[in-house]
Amino acid sequence: MNRKVFYNQLFIYFLCVSAFFVSCQQSEKSGTGGEMQKQTPSFPVIEVINGDIRSTDHFPASIEGIENIEIRAKVDGYIQQIYVDEGDFVSRGQQLFKLETQSLTQDANAAQSSIKVAEAGVNAAQVEVDKLRPLVEKGIISDVQLKTAQANLESAKSRLAQSESNYKSVTENIRYTNIVSPVNGVIGMLPYRKGTLVGRTETQPLTTVSNISKVYAYFAMNEKDFLDFMESVEGETIDDKIESMEDVELILANGRVYEHKGVIETVTGQIDPQTGTINFRATFPNPEHKLRSGSSGTISIPKQYDSVVLIPEQSTYDMQGRKFVYKIGENDSLKSIPLNYLDIVDGVIVLADGLEAGDRILAEGIGKVKNGMVINPQSASFDDYAGTIEPVFK
Repeated sequence: MNRKVFYNQLFIYFLCVSAFFVSCQQSEKSGTGGEMQKQTPSFPVIEVINGDIRSTDHFPASIEGIENIEIRAKVDGYIQQIYVDEGDFVSRGQQLFKLETQSLTQDANAAQSSIKVAEAGVNAAQVEVDKLRPLVEKGIISDVQLKTAQANLESAKSRLAQSESNYKSVTENIRYTNIVSPVNGVIGMLPYRKGTLVGRTETQPLTTVSNISKVYAYFAMNEKDFLDFMESVEGETIDDKIESMEDVELILANGRVYEHKGVIETVTGQIDPQTGTINFRATFPNPEHKLRSGSSGTISIPKQYDSVVLIPEQSTYDMQGRKFVYKIGENDSLKSIPLNYLDIVDGVIVLADGLEAGDRILAEGIGKVKNGMVINPQSASFDDYAGTIEPVFK
């Protein structure tokens, strides 16, 4: 091999080696770039919006008829007859119980006899006065005897009045042995049976008659809820606010919504220092008599938020009792933002402050990121994340 050919081959060899190294360096650079690209993960990002949303507050309630009257015996006696059964509907004036009257009848007979005796005494005293009056007028006798006779007459009249009063009292007690309903309503529990001795000192009533054509639903708010209520409802005074409120709903014990809406009518004047609550009363119509005294339910009060900042609850996380969200900052870095909110409605948070409409936040993947991390944001729809509840705790 001559020297010229040798140098040509050596030159080609060095060109190949150089090309190989250049190719490796380019490949290495390319690989590094790919790895860098992989280190910037992609996550969905949504924009915070302004909107209107409707909420409801719920409060446990107890149900009572608009009239809930305990029926008690006004006189002592044995139950002779019970004319109704538990759950019966009765009318005002309808007889419910009959008490034994034998002893009262005897008292009435004695009182009546006493009246007759007193009447006889009055008649006798009147005769005496009539006899003495002309004798005094003629001066035959002194007027002292007449005055004595007149005093005896007045005393006899008083005894007659007392006897008549006693008789009236006994007959009134006899009338009380026929116990009638004071209102239209439904009969409650009947704890006593025929033959039971009852009276005015019994701690338990004979029964209860409840007028349930309408019912009262009693519920309470704590001080915070009451202040929120005062601020959210239009009106200057409590009466104005109650007047401007929407009708409320009653959720029954079986979870179903009662078909008739009610109205809040009254609010107590002060907060109970023992419980820290203030009491409300709502009235509901009850034409089908579905609601009964002693029932329970839940009052649902509507609340409207207009033009408020909204974010999905799914896009937040909880830490140390507060809610946070990741806001997309400069260079697509994540910044943890604490939130103050007014309400949570079906998985959507109503913000008080912390974000503004148009701010971008991390939609999901909160458990895979940390504060200050750079991401590759991918635009997503707010509606895809609203209404879903998947809270994350950190």
